[in-house]
Amino acid sequence: MFTGIVTDVGEVIEVQQRGDLRARIATDYDPASIDIGASISCDGVCLTVVAKGSEPRNWFDVDVSAETVSKTSIGRNAWAPGRRVNLERALKVGDELGGHIVSGHVDGVAEVVSITDEGDSTRIRFRAPDDLARFVAPKGSVALNGTSLTVNEVRGHEFGVNLIPHTKVATTWGDVAEGDAVNLEIDTLARYVARLQEWG
Repeated sequence: MFTGIVTDVGEVIEVQQRGDLRARIATDYDPASIDIGASISCDGVCLTVVAKGSEPRNWFDVDVSAETVSKTSIGRNAWAPGRRVNLERALKVGDELGGHIVSGHVDGVAEVVSITDEGDSTRIRFRAPDDLARFVAPKGSVALNGTSLTVNEVRGHEFGVNLIPHTKVATTWGDVAEGDAVNLEIDTLARYVARLQEWG
């Protein structure tokens, strides 16, 4: 489990296709504090650490299955050296829950429709996939590229969020462009409410 509060911005420094995709990600996390087998959210995708090291800089390796590549923005954005990714370590009992409960299981890929500066903040509109749009509600929570964000408004399949300057600096959202594919995880509560409605 995660909270959607990004704690580091990593950088993909090596990618190998070896059955599954193996990616090496540079990080400010101390490798000594990362267990092999630990879960780290990488742009909202829960991935398992399979190797780690500290030369020439701190890094960890993850394997990304073909299924994950096909269902997330990794397949559309094609991770390559130099790509920056939002990172979050798994939630521990007693940690502050600053965002919302995020599983790291991406539901689908949304598309950036427009980016508009509003004062010091930035309004971004997204288009959700057909099967996920009904789960996005005004003032509800979504995780986008692993970042817990509040939905401002919803119009059909499109919804908007507002990014404050801190979020743009502390995450990869300062790099966003129209047409980008982003990992979307809907709020777990919305999923259960919809399921209960199905049962009447």
